[in-house]
Amino acid sequence: MGSTSASTAAGASEGASYEAAPCPNPIVEGVPQIDLGPDFECGYLTVPENRAEPTGRTIQIPVARAKATSPNPRPDPLVYLTGGPGGTGLAAAVLRVQAGWNADRDVIFIDQRGTLKAQPLLACPEIDAFLQSAVSLAPTNAEFASRSTAATQACHDRLVAAGWDLSAYNTTENAADVADLRVALGIPEWNLYGVSYGTDLALQILRDHPEGIRSVVLDSVVPPQLNLFDGFWPNAAAGYRALFDACTQDTACNSAFPEVESQFQTLVTQLTDQPRTVRVTDPSTGQDIDVVFDGYTLANLVVLASLTPGDVSAVPSWVHDLATGDGTQAATALLDTRPLTGITGYGLAFGVFCREQVPFTSPEQVRAEAKRALPDLPDAVLTLPPQAPTIFTDCEVWNVPPGDPAVQTQTRSDVPVLLVEGSLDAITPKGWAEAAASGLPNSRILVFPGAAHDVLLWSPDCAVTIMRNFLNQPDGGYDDSCLESVTIPPFKTS
Repeated sequence: MGSTSASTAAGASEGASYEAAPCPNPIVEGVPQIDLGPDFECGYLTVPENRAEPTGRTIQIPVARAKATSPNPRPDPLVYLTGGPGGTGLAAAVLRVQAGWNADRDVIFIDQRGTLKAQPLLACPEIDAFLQSAVSLAPTNAEFASRSTAATQACHDRLVAAGWDLSAYNTTENAADVADLRVALGIPEWNLYGVSYGTDLALQILRDHPEGIRSVVLDSVVPPQLNLFDGFWPNAAAGYRALFDACTQDTACNSAFPEVESQFQTLVTQLTDQPRTVRVTDPSTGQDIDVVFDGYTLANLVVLASLTPGDVSAVPSWVHDLATGDGTQAATALLDTRPLTGITGYGLAFGVFCREQVPFTSPEQVRAEAKRALPDLPDAVLTLPPQAPTIFTDCEVWNVPPGDPAVQTQTRSDVPVLLVEGSLDAITPKGWAEAAASGLPNSRILVFPGAAHDVLLWSPDCAVTIMRNFLNQPDGGYDDSCLESVTIPPFKTS
């Protein structure tokens, strides 16, 4: 992995060290195809849990390095920063290597503090169990919030009783971990790739720990100076607009679903007043299950379609089926959004959300921003942020102090940065990339038609090619001509 096995490197945080170790397989039980094979070298970065107490408890960050396949690799690796927050980077490694990410240079994958293969893993099976059952409960129903809060409280109390400092799982510490890793591995210079929350992390590393950063790739951008929860509904509005316009411009989609936008608007309002129960077979159990749709569930499901390649193309069909058919398409899609148990690092998720986002907004502000963007949707829907309907009550019980407001400072840097966005992303649209780029004079934004969140998954051939070309020539003049042939894929009409 580098020249500092079992050592503390000069320039790293006090108490930071790296040691080689076997790769932590299995990554996910029952999913052997993502296990790290012999082409990976692994180890652990040990760092203080809380750098304000450098002699206190330490934690471990797992690291997996995929060697470059080129016989003459570039000397500067690429480090992969996944999203969430709370996602696992190691689980993404095999798929990225198969897509050729490591053709020219080594790629380093990590599980950020508190996530899947880190020690500790701050998972919340209590929350996972609630979310798996919550498909049968309308989020606008008060019982949804009370059960969600109870699950979050149970997880919080269990982790606190185990002695973990929940306030230490945040972007500031996370960024310092990554900076320490470069030093501990003896890497003079490297490149950052971040996706979704990983872009927020990458930008904060670039802002607070700029040493040794050669270039940065930002995929589906979350700028630190913008509040997630203020922006989620306006971003959803931009995603809805792009989706419905794309359907109108697609001959087959427009012919099959000429009224899909009005159907969506009407359904969100009607289902808010009268939620609908759709009974379907749960593919994971083979048993029938009741799936409940209220207006929020539908509006949020269209947002969540941005997270899975291929799902956006099915949204008009889901909406039409819910409006005129039995609703099984949308219900089946909703079942697919349920989390696996014990995979998400909620400790990092809530540490970021409850320290860096929620303290700097309010439910009233979120609703006001939402109403400006989506004036025709019901207040009962817009009061609940997409993806995290109970975040304000969850943060009350997670009970960590607000972070330093400086965490929201815009990143300004002359380092070369490539920003990539999907034209149909309802979570982080192009406007957020533009906000980030305003502080990055040596940056460029590329929009990929038909892609949504995590562009390099949606458009892997062209996007990976452009990324590799950029990394080899970050100061400009690299070949991005494949983007000219990328088009919006056909919508599903049957």
